[in-house]
Amino acid sequence: MERAGQKNSNVKHRQFWQQHNQPIELWSAAVIDQKIDYIHKNPVEAGFVAEAHHWKYSSAKDYSGGKGVLEINTA
Repeated sequence: MERAGQKNSNVKHRQFWQQHNQPIELWSAAVIDQKIDYIHKNPVEAGFVAEAHHWKYSSAKDYSGGKGVLEINTA
């Protein structure tokens, strides 16, 4: 984060979020499911957890029939 912040003139110390804005239209249930799946797999791909539902604040647990830490609406 510190290295990314040093490369960006808009940031003083550390950069957490990416600076670009590339919106993706969620035009169908299939696209929405694809994006949710991508978000759920991020901690797994990064090697933080072995399964998506193991990430404490992930909604993956809710989507697999369990109850996560945060309240979500899957309807």
